[in-house]
Parts: sequence; C-alpha cells; structure tokens
Amino acid sequence: KHLGFVWGPGDILVYETIYKASGGCPFVHEVRKDEDIYSPILRKLFNESHHIFVGLQRIREDLPSKNKKPQFVSISKNYRSVIRACMEELQQVAGIPSLSTLKGFISMMSHLSLWCKQNFNIFCTLFVVCDPLAGSLVLHLLDWVRLHKADVDEKAREVLASESPAEHQAYWDVPGETQTLTEFDVKWRHWREEVDHCLQDQSFASNRHLEDICKILVGDEDVLLEYKELLSTWYHFLVTRLLFSHPTVKPTELHYYAQSSMHMFLDTRSVPEPLDSILLAAFEFDIHQVIKDCSIALNNWWFVGHLTDLLDHCKLLQSHNLHFGSNLREFLLLEYASGLFTHHSLWQLAVDYFDHCPEFGRVYLELQIERVPLDTERKALKVIRICEQRQMTEQVRSICKIMAKKALRNNRLGSALSWSIRAKDAAFATLISERFLQDYCAKGTFSDLDLIDNLGPAMLLSDRLTFLGKYREFHRLYGEKRFSDAAKLLLSLMTAKIAPHSFWMTLLTDALPLLEQKEVIFSADQTHELMFCLEELTSGKSVPTPDRPMQVLGYTPPYPLSNVCFPFNLLIHCFIICSNLYSCLARG
Repeated sequence: KHLGFVWGPGDILVYETIYKASGGCPFVHEVRKDEDIYSPILRKLFNESHHIFVGLQRIREDLPSKNKKPQFVSISKNYRSVIRACMEELQQVAGIPSLSTLKGFISMMSHLSLWCKQNFNIFCTLFVVCDPLAGSLVLHLLDWVRLHKADVDEKAREVLASESPAEHQAYWDVPGETQTLTEFDVKWRHWREEVDHCLQDQSFASNRHLEDICKILVGDEDVLLEYKELLSTWYHFLVTRLLFSHPTVKPTELHYYAQSSMHMFLDTRSVPEPLDSILLAAFEFDIHQVIKDCSIALNNWWFVGHLTDLLDHCKLLQSHNLHFGSNLREFLLLEYASGLFTHHSLWQLAVDYFDHCPEFGRVYLELQIERVPLDTERKALKVIRICEQRQMTEQVRSICKIMAKKALRNNRLGSALSWSIRAKDAAFATLISERFLQDYCAKGTFSDLDLIDNLGPAMLLSDRLTFLGKYREFHRLYGEKRFSDAAKLLLSLMTAKIAPHSFWMTLLTDALPLLEQKEVIFSADQTHELMFCLEELTSGKSVPTPDRPMQVLGYTPPYPLSNVCFPFNLLIHCFIICSNLYSCLARG
C-alpha cells in the first residue's frame, strides 16, 4: 500500500514510503521490464534477427507480388533458423553443472524460446508460406509438429545412415513424402478404401492391436482418443486427425477441425492456456487477435514486433491505426527498439528499427539517443556519427557539450576545447580559452600545442579563442626568430581589441625583448601605437600584473620585480617599457 516509484527509460525504481525511523533507510528496488535482453544467448538472437529485419526492409516495394513471395518465405525461414539455434544453445547451457544457479532462468528462457519457435513456425506456415486454396497444409503441419519432438531429426539421420533404412526400427516414425499432392490423394483414397474393406470384413479381428492400428490409419476418432496419452497436446491430436482423416485439408477449413479437436481432446474441466487461444486465432486466420494475445502472453516485444513486420510486408496486415496515430507495426517496433536502448550495446540495433518507423521513429530516436550513457569518447563519437548521418544537429551539439563539460571537470583542456569547437559553443569555447591562458600565465607554457597550432578557421568561433590561437602564433614566430612578424602580430592583438584588457600587461611584457634587439623591430608608427596602449593601460584605475614569468621570451629584468610591491612594481614596468621605446625612437 505504501510504495513510491520513478519511471526510467527501461526500468522503474520502487521504494517504501512508510518505515520505522529506527529501521534506517528504506530499500530501493529496481524493476526491469525487459530482463531478456541481458541474457547472452538471447542477445545473439537479437543481433541475428536484426540483420534479417534490415534485409526485409530492402525488398523493393515495386516488385510484383509473385517475385516477392519467395523472398518473404526465405525471410521467414531465416527467422525460424535463428530461433532454433537459440533454443538449441539454451538447451545445451541448461546441462552445464557450473550454471546450476541459473538453472531456473535458463529453463524458463528455453521454454520461452521453444514457444516462440513453435508459434513463429505455425504463423509463418499459415500466413506466409501456404496458399489459402492449396491442399498441402498437412505436410507443413507435420513439419511444425516435429518441433515438439526434438529427436525426430536425429532419428531420421540414423535411419538414412543405416544399411537398410526400410528395415530400421524407427523407419515408420520418420519417413518423408516426395510425391505430388494429386498423386498422394488418389493413392490415399484407394488405400483407405482397402483398409475400410478389411475392417468391415474383420480381417484383423484376431489381433486387437493390429485392428486398432488400422482404425488409426483410417482416422477413427474414438480410437485416436483412446491413445491420446501418446499425444502431448490437442494440436498434436489435430495434426494426427488431419493426417489420417483429411490429409488434403485446406487452410480455410482448418479452424473447424481445430475447434473440434481441442474440445474432443481437453477435459471439460480443463482451462485453456494462452497458447491455446493464440493457436485457435491463428487457425481462424485472425491475425490481429494473434498479435494481441501474443503481446499479452510474452514478456518482450521481439516476437510480435518481427512477426507483425513480416506480415505487414506480405500485405497480410490490414491497415489498423491506433488511437495515438501510429499503425500496429510501427507501435510494436517502437516498443521493442525502446527496450533495446536500455542495454549497453544493443542500443545500436535499435537505431535501425527506429529508422524504419516512418511516422514516429525519428522522434523516438531523438529522445532515446540523448539517454545513452557516454562512458567513453569512443562511444560518444559512435553516437555522434549516428546523429550526423541522420542530420540530428541539435543532438550532436548536446552530446558535444556534455563531453566538453566532462573533459573540463577532469582538467583535460585540449579535449574540452575540441568538443566545444565541434559543438560550435562559443560561450564554452571562450571559457576554455580563458583556462588555457590562465594555465599559460601560471606555468609559462601552453598545453595541447598540436590542437592550438591547428585550430584553423575554428578559432573564429569566439574572440577569446581567436586570441588564444593568434597569441600562440606569436610565440611560434618568435621561436622561429621572425621578429618583425611577431611584433606586428603582437601589436595587432592589442590595437584590434582582440586581446582581453587584463592580458595587455603580459603582451607589453612580451614586447620588451623585441625592443631590446640590436636591430629595430618596431617602426616609429608601431612604437607610437605601443606607447598609446601603455598609456591607455596605465590611465585605468587598476592594472593587472602579469603572473607569467618574464623569462619565457628570454627577457630578464635588471632587478627582482617580484620583490617590489604593487603599485610601484607597475611603475617600474612602465618605466622600463617607456625607456626602451624612447631608445628605439632615438635610434630610428
């Protein structure tokens, strides 16, 4: 009665709201809605079925129906194949002693996989493979029933590998049928007349078991029910009944035999299971009821999502818009893909499912992609690549901003600047540029030189970033002894107001070693502009002192400025600069 909850993208947090104060904090429980996606074996099923799904979407719509049906049949067989492989692997794992603690879960998943395999087979057989007017249905139903007996294939291999297959003890359990339907029907009718004649003549009356066998072969329902303990389910009884009584039954007639077989086989007190209702709906070709019942019976959307998509491509699913606008196929695929997005690796598969949901797929993808945990830069780049391929500009910027802030928190300025440039975030690029300049003033060197030296047009994102790039260029020119170019760039940083006012004193300090060169570096006009900058700086109420060591560019003042208190320290700086400027003018 006293529970609170918070919804998450793939789970729900449930917590107690009433507890004794002395008992400490209440428990918080995590309830997942798609636990199956965390099974390694089922992850293989999800991965392989994803490739089949993508292949199905590539079948051209403009192809004639007769050309597309073989492709749809092939797709359905591929789905059945991956389900079968999953089921076999689950059965193998169930026998490993070291996994005994997971035996209950593995057993449940194995049963679920078998359930999916059986149903996917019968649905594909009825809805995709069979011709509604054809009479070859029983052969397909026999193949379907074989799924309930896992040893049939192994027995068949043993029979065929023996020296005399016809004399093998399991021969009659697994013979194949290769003749045409018409040939079979003619031979079967003639054969049945002979068996009926023998029964009427009481040719086998002396041997009760032999007589029962003959009655079974002609489809005597009373005798079949006497041996129903040999049949595990009512639909086994249905297929047996059809095989011996109506081997050329048409799909349109199937629902009648299905209803009567279930009522004949089940006890009057038996309660039909969900699978019974689903199969009856399938035998009645009520596709929407099949999908609805499967959605209720199963604990994930994989089965109904892929089945509905296949039926929709086969044009077997009537237009059925839901009250919120999306059709049934899209709704189921969106739900399935949303569940995949909660997994640390399967979320990449979900992107393709969203891509093939034309109405709401992009909206879902935009919302889900922002919830992907960006644990590493590699994963972030993968997410960005997905967004860029789909022109999701806002999501790209959002992810880049997140990564930039994360890098800045870890004091990785180069990575933070790179992400902010990619996000085209001028404000954050300005902030990081300030951090670069602060680090330079504190240490006397730039970090991440490769990045700063190769900013290119990206430096125009913000004035502070432009200054950072140009100031680094000044250092490079100075290091290459291109003093004239360095002096021109240094002066332009101040006169163009690109440099922050708080950094002017550092720039003027950088001009000192240029002023003391033997040859004249600054022209008269440049010297005048430099003095004007000095005057503008000193006329303010406060002038910042450069924190960076002055020896960076090779200039060593004749007295220890660090021991001179401010503002006298500033005046000494100004005096040195002015004296050198006038000396320069006198020489020039």
